[in-house]
Amino acid sequence: MKTILVVDDEKSVRDSLKMILEYERYDVLFADNGEQALRQVASASVDLILLDVKMAGMDGLEVLQRVRERNCDLPVIMISGHGTIETAVEATKLGAFDFLSKPLDRDKLLVTIRNALNQAKLSEEYRKLRESVEGKWQILGESPRIKEILTVIERVAPTDARVLIVGDNGTGKELVARAIHRNSKRSSKPFVEVNCAAIPSELIESELFGHEKGAFTGATAQRIGKFEQADSGTLFLDEIGDMSARAQAKVLRALEEGTIERVGGNKLISVDVRVIAATNKNLEEEIRKGNFRDDLYHRLKVIPIHVPPLRERKGDIPLLVLAFIEDVCTRNGIARKSISENALNRLAQLEWRGNVRELRNTVERLVILSPGTSVDISLLDTGAPGGKGEFEDILNRGGTFQEFKERAEASFIKKQLELHKWNISKTAEALDIQRSHLYTKMKRYGLMNPSGTDEEKEQE
Repeated sequence: MKTILVVDDEKSVRDSLKMILEYERYDVLFADNGEQALRQVASASVDLILLDVKMAGMDGLEVLQRVRERNCDLPVIMISGHGTIETAVEATKLGAFDFLSKPLDRDKLLVTIRNALNQAKLSEEYRKLRESVEGKWQILGESPRIKEILTVIERVAPTDARVLIVGDNGTGKELVARAIHRNSKRSSKPFVEVNCAAIPSELIESELFGHEKGAFTGATAQRIGKFEQADSGTLFLDEIGDMSARAQAKVLRALEEGTIERVGGNKLISVDVRVIAATNKNLEEEIRKGNFRDDLYHRLKVIPIHVPPLRERKGDIPLLVLAFIEDVCTRNGIARKSISENALNRLAQLEWRGNVRELRNTVERLVILSPGTSVDISLLDTGAPGGKGEFEDILNRGGTFQEFKERAEASFIKKQLELHKWNISKTAEALDIQRSHLYTKMKRYGLMNPSGTDEEKEQE
């Protein structure tokens, strides 16, 4: 049941609204002045406010302003018997959802209330979604190197300065780029990513700058490039060290002049784009080899950020592991699993050549394959970093995520059956599943006792 706070100094209005709202099954609270209204908002759970403009002492506009300072999402509908356009405009600027004139029309009032509550619900869902997305891209760590990066991001993000992010594969360069965009004045505008290493050199110009119809064979329609898509926002050029020389020249021109030209076109198009670049290469070495333009390098490297490899921040591994476990369980609908201190210590001592990306993938595998309510660290023995074995084949065979899970599950069940010498009861107990469920899994994956022993007799 939604709670509506009615703020009006006229008892007859409060009584009338009480009758209408309670009939519609709203829970109704009342205040006859601004101070009392603010106390109600502070102490009670209020979903919407009906607020009179003209009241003795603190008027409705001042109450609205004070409410907005405390809660920017609480919907407020202003009501007045002396409404003017100027008052309505001022109320809207202060964040009122709507402005209704007295005497109140019952149907219009109820429709406005429903619309306001629906919008508040959508705003809350958007807020939760944004928090979820931002959580996905959150930079985790308490090490001095990570704290230093976070400080730089805080200082740089509000500006339009270009940033060059350098680091090994899997260290989290994209996380840094997204954090800069998220905390910038362009955060409500697009964040457009281009992986320069994944695009053939003959197509990179079309990808970045777009092309006109007929510009080349196969160009059957006009295409808008990434620079135009990112207009007013942020363009993230990942692995820029792999960009062709011709594309580098056009990117340099775009940065210098703020204009681009589509492939096959003859018109300059103005773009307002903040460029953030990233690479795992030593660009100074690439310049000496003649593979990268010196002038573009200095254009991009206004603010350099180096993201350290995981081996230089091993103290962050336990924090990362716990966060990854929670994320995997949430995304896959798995009950939250615990992990022992010894298991965390073992993970922290391993060499993660694939850095945070490899650690995340390993934790995901352990969570999915571990039976019971805790992470089984023994599963690392066949899939530890740099190790070989059956899991290497499972990981490298590709396919969908569901196919990977099925292959991994079949492998894990087979391993447990072998450990328990194909004793079905003991294996089912170890897996914490019913024997019938285990039989179903075995039949599904074609797992047969190589000795040919009848499984039912084996239990006797």
